[in-house]
Amino acid sequence: MSRTLQLTEQLLSRPSVTPEDAGCLDIIAARLTPLGFECERIDSGPDAFRVSNLWAIKRSAHAGAKTLVFAGHTDVVPTGPVTQWTSDPFIPTHRDGKLFGRGASDMKTSLAAMVVACEEFAAAQPSASINIAFLLTSDEEGPALDGTVKVCEALTARGETLDWCIVGEPTSVEKTGDMIKNGRRGTMSGKLTVKGIQGHIAYPHLAKNPIHLLAPALADLVVIEWDKGNDFFPPTSWQVSNVHGGTGVSNVIPGHLVLDFNFRFSTESTPASLQERLIAVLKKHALEYELVWTIGGLPFLTTPGVLVEAVRGAILEETGLQTQLSTTGGTSDGRFIAQICTQVVEVGPPNATIHKLNEHVSVADIEPLKNIYRRALANLNRTLV
Repeated sequence: MSRTLQLTEQLLSRPSVTPEDAGCLDIIAARLTPLGFECERIDSGPDAFRVSNLWAIKRSAHAGAKTLVFAGHTDVVPTGPVTQWTSDPFIPTHRDGKLFGRGASDMKTSLAAMVVACEEFAAAQPSASINIAFLLTSDEEGPALDGTVKVCEALTARGETLDWCIVGEPTSVEKTGDMIKNGRRGTMSGKLTVKGIQGHIAYPHLAKNPIHLLAPALADLVVIEWDKGNDFFPPTSWQVSNVHGGTGVSNVIPGHLVLDFNFRFSTESTPASLQERLIAVLKKHALEYELVWTIGGLPFLTTPGVLVEAVRGAILEETGLQTQLSTTGGTSDGRFIAQICTQVVEVGPPNATIHKLNEHVSVADIEPLKNIYRRALANLNRTLV
């Protein structure tokens, strides 16, 4: 059994459902410390939702050394009905060349591959010119309030400089390395409460139906082209996620309606510009309303440059694949790291089974992933020699 597979199985056996870390960070720190990493816990959050965070760094003795950060999360989503899994989700199980377990793809295989890649790089380059760091959390799958964002705040306060970051999110489609994320769209949600007047449904002239009032504005919002996107991002999307109105009976006009919606937006738009345009529609239709905004993350983009080329080269050397750059999918903690690090990419195994029952990763993908991380590290180190 390879060291990467062994470590992956060790991490998979820990039931680290958000915000639990279940000892995963201790396992990783124990592997990094002998390599010369300074390991620091920056845990955060209330006792009822305590989040485990690890910042670890190995500094080069070379002047002008730049820092590469490996970033990721030890927490996993809930398993769902355990009886519907073919095997226990927290007992690593092999079937048909696949390794099954919650977190196999998202993203404990990546964490193990990063650690072993650093072990191999340290053995080959004991006097490397690059600083290597790890930024790991147990709060990526949850609210993401006390995880990576808190570590980034602490690093900013102490003046720590980050130059490159590789996030281990599962980005591949068919084969490891066929797609990497060089950015992500921003996310902004809104909760709109449209006010009406409750009344008997047989006397509509004595009431004001907020559902009817909103309908014309909703029709306008659905057809707006918020932007055209650009070479790296699709156009901004506006989607309704929930509509709540009524008392549950058929003879009462509701007094208010609540609409939940979300923007996934490109770098062509800003939160302020999107808010302004949406509010203009509400005012056009003379709605009486309350609106609460939540910005989940700003978009980020790493254009082809030192980091992208280092990762592209590593993938080509290891797999022969010409990787595809993409900004599709949901959000990741890259949105926080990108605020303090100008070059961030995400590289990981195929994502077809993430968050599903019987989550798994192909065993044949594990060593190539580790080698991609090691080669990317070596490629970046060469830019500093």
